[in-house]
Amino acid sequence: MSQDLNYKHLYYFWVTAKEGGMSHAAARLGMAVQTVSAQVRLLEQSLGHALFKPAGRGLVLTEAGQAALQVAEQIFHLGEQLHTAVRDAASQSGVRLVVGISDGLAKLAVRELLAPALTEPRLRLVCHEGDFEDLLSDLALHRLDVVLSDRPAPANPNLRLYSHPLGSSPLGWYAPSDLVEAARADFPRSLARVPVLLPNAQASVRLAIDQWFEQHGVRPNLVGEFQDSALLATFGASGMGVFPASEMMRDKLSQGYGLHPFAACEGVREHHFAIGTARKVQHPLVQRLLKSAET
Repeated sequence: MSQDLNYKHLYYFWVTAKEGGMSHAAARLGMAVQTVSAQVRLLEQSLGHALFKPAGRGLVLTEAGQAALQVAEQIFHLGEQLHTAVRDAASQSGVRLVVGISDGLAKLAVRELLAPALTEPRLRLVCHEGDFEDLLSDLALHRLDVVLSDRPAPANPNLRLYSHPLGSSPLGWYAPSDLVEAARADFPRSLARVPVLLPNAQASVRLAIDQWFEQHGVRPNLVGEFQDSALLATFGASGMGVFPASEMMRDKLSQGYGLHPFAACEGVREHHFAIGTARKVQHPLVQRLLKSAET
């Protein structure tokens, strides 16, 4: 790399690559498109290679651009860590773990998934819940250490993300006390009569649940759909309906919500993933999560 490389030019290139074009990069940077374009051209001149090429109405990275982006990722990842590293070292605040929680992931499962990291005595945990795609973008920009999700990251040549399985859990059916007997009788056809609550379409397991109903020829008496599993359990515990949930939550649902497991949702499993920016995870607490999932 040239000794006279301007890192501001590299930053404009990095933002352009991440945003997918000059106009989006200019909007994010609060600059004119022409200014961003000129800065990227100066970087290309410094490196001696074109970093973008036209594709339809937009731009895509050249092979040289892909290589430059990989290096830029490392540079700005380290740069974004600088303030945190200095602050944490000065305050001795401990080990910081910033986690993105996908909106499709059952929130009742989050603590169980993070349990191996929670044993760290100097842990400083920061959790952000949000849209799956938005969290992946933040992860790619190194604003998050890891994203926990119920699905792997989709293939995207501009986002080098790696999905690490954390295991899966079968689903079972749960009911409040006054619905257990009716739900058990002639199950699963009983689900066409008793009120049923389900996770909404944001959860990847919803498709498998719908297919399970089709396989059993049952049209459920659906009375509610919820994005948050804790909210679903709260309404279920109030007597609103029966619902499927991960068997790893059996004790929490039974003891904390007074719900009763009454049947298995055979063949349906809820999957969990930790998504990171490297095939070999560097963060020690994320390593701990993955190692625990292997045992």
